[in-house]
Amino acid sequence: MALLQISEPGESPAPHQRRLAVGIDLGTTHSLVATVRSSVAEVLPDEKGHSLVASAVYIDSHKVTHVGADALSYQPSHPLDTLVSIKRLMGKSYQDAQASGMPYQFVPDAQSVKIHTQFADLSPVEVAAKILEKLKFVAEGTLGDSLVGAVITVPAYFDDAQRQATRDAARLAGLNVLRLLNEPTAAAIAYGLDHGSEGVYAVYDLGGGTFDMSLLRLSRGVFEVIATGGDTALGGDDFDALIVERAIAEHRLSHIDHADRRALLSAARLLREALTDTAQDGEVHTEHLKLSSGAFALSLSRAEFEKLAQPLVEKTLACARRALKDAGLTIADIKGVVMVGGSTRMPVIRTAAHQFFGTNPLTDLDPDQVVALGAALQANLLAGNRNPGEDWLLLDVTPLTLGMETMGGLVEHIIPRNSTIPVARAQEFTTFKDGQTALAVHVVQGERDLVSDCRSLAKFELRGIPAMVAGAARIRVTFQVDADGLLSVTARELASGVEASVTVKPSYGLSDEEVARMLTEGMAQADHDAQMRMLREQQVDAAQLIESVQAALAADADLLGAAEQTRIEQQLQSTRLVAAADDIEAIRQAIKSLSAATDDFAAKRMDRSIRAALTGRSLNDVG
Repeated sequence: MALLQISEPGESPAPHQRRLAVGIDLGTTHSLVATVRSSVAEVLPDEKGHSLVASAVYIDSHKVTHVGADALSYQPSHPLDTLVSIKRLMGKSYQDAQASGMPYQFVPDAQSVKIHTQFADLSPVEVAAKILEKLKFVAEGTLGDSLVGAVITVPAYFDDAQRQATRDAARLAGLNVLRLLNEPTAAAIAYGLDHGSEGVYAVYDLGGGTFDMSLLRLSRGVFEVIATGGDTALGGDDFDALIVERAIAEHRLSHIDHADRRALLSAARLLREALTDTAQDGEVHTEHLKLSSGAFALSLSRAEFEKLAQPLVEKTLACARRALKDAGLTIADIKGVVMVGGSTRMPVIRTAAHQFFGTNPLTDLDPDQVVALGAALQANLLAGNRNPGEDWLLLDVTPLTLGMETMGGLVEHIIPRNSTIPVARAQEFTTFKDGQTALAVHVVQGERDLVSDCRSLAKFELRGIPAMVAGAARIRVTFQVDADGLLSVTARELASGVEASVTVKPSYGLSDEEVARMLTEGMAQADHDAQMRMLREQQVDAAQLIESVQAALAADADLLGAAEQTRIEQQLQSTRLVAAADDIEAIRQAIKSLSAATDDFAAKRMDRSIRAALTGRSLNDVG
């Protein structure tokens, strides 16, 4: 007689029957796949024994896809057809790509973008999918079975479009996404579980193309992200670009085509990596480059490079200051600093972090591997392979404020930035006009008070609202951000129950500069925004009063004498003119004057309404 296997919910029925799940760090320069075996997280090497898979893709004349080191072997002869650093284009539009400065030929694709190569046109999502396919192949080949899912890491500052693009790439690669996990949080899991750490830690994550600064509170298995900041267009690639610009100026290269720039960038990256292991006053030379304008070698000392890099280093520290301010913390509150990303190997970065935080950064885990290792631990947990005592709670946050447009082009902030996710917030709104049967919902992202200063995410309409007087309808709008940081919005009219919703899936996301601009301008122009909000609110109040008076005149103008009607109409015209200007106090006074001019008219309308209501009724009926 067979015995029935019994197990706890979410756990394997037997220790040896573990569900295979992996953590994937989809990086700008390199990507990794890791898993948990015998309770230990480890990075899985490819067929050549390399744990780091270059995030590079090349498609040859036979439509064969080459990924990783194999793809990079084609770069010298096909610099524009070998696609690297594509993570920086995830979720971007054609216009964003054109402005990125990346040396590729871009072609528009609806609202998205594709990269033209000699033998294929590929979108960033398709390129990422081919890298993920490679990692999936490595994992299943090593583990000997199919995967039940993967946790894929993304920069904490990735917006909705970039997260959706990552999820779409995973779907194209045949991967079941268990969770999109912020890279700094994944690193904290790896360090927190290895060291049993508690307290507030800063995670300084500088990769090939993105920078994140996150502050996490670790306490008894709870990983709470309390603030995050960053720049989705700041990474090792930008340090390489500084070297290239210096070389162009030094050698007076006036005609640099795309192929030359790609060759220079590749040489600059090798030069920067070599400088990491060089003495402070040491100088490094590259092999001679053969460009269309001639042949020469790049040379640079570490001291020169560090001086060159200082503005970019300061940008990372500005993000750190902003995160500390958002969290209400000082440097003294930080127990330790975790260094994540291959670019943190640069001595100038480690020195800056040490000087800023006043403590030696934690570097005992490989900065290239720590994110993948943390993602593997989370994937193992989500797959149900829970070991005794191995449990923790992740409390991540939203990177930017989410809200919706209200009258006057104002933003009503619904979910503030740095709100713990998953999160749902609801707010009630009403109609602006009598008989209004539809409501347009415009979802925006950003820190400013005006819609024009924020990024539009989605628009939809709630139709079928019962026709009522302005202000009578009650419409509840609910914003919900899931554990992956993805947003859905629902609008519901409470009396009738009519409902409409949208899952925010923009075809492209924020431009490289917009995220940083939203936060810096939001703080720098707080006083200006407050003034603009008051102005718009007064203008909306004036518009509502003007519309109410016009409706009253249309219905009961016979109650007024000619002189009284003329006086009200003159005050209406005066209020319209004042409301179109930007003098808050003048608009406030105009509203008061119009209200005073219509007081007697309002009383007469009230008398008429009461007489109409009582006509034909006796005192007994009224009692």
